[in-house]
Amino acid sequence: MPRVTCIEPDGHTRTLSVDAGSSVMRAAVAAGVDGIEAQCGGLLACATCHCYVQPPWLDRLPPPSDDENVMLGNVAAERRPNSRLSCQLIVTPALDGLTVQFPERQS
Repeated sequence: MPRVTCIEPDGHTRTLSVDAGSSVMRAAVAAGVDGIEAQCGGLLACATCHCYVQPPWLDRLPPPSDDENVMLGNVAAERRPNSRLSCQLIVTPALDGLTVQFPERQS
């Protein structure tokens, strides 16, 4: 089972075992990770699952879709080059070790 490390806004780190095919958002919400709201439940409609993907992982992810790019324009925290919506990050075995950081605020 792939592992994803989530860095909460206070710097606390949590490593989650995630079923392949599940999103980072679903795993983080299920584990009660601080710093994620996920108001729309993963429907790409709210931008409250914003995260920063740690640089070594950026090239291993598919690029954001046009719809994700539009929603990233609505994030509450600073948008950075490594900003992604965690509902769009689908975990695969190749992403074992993926690390994301959640910002101070989502809304």
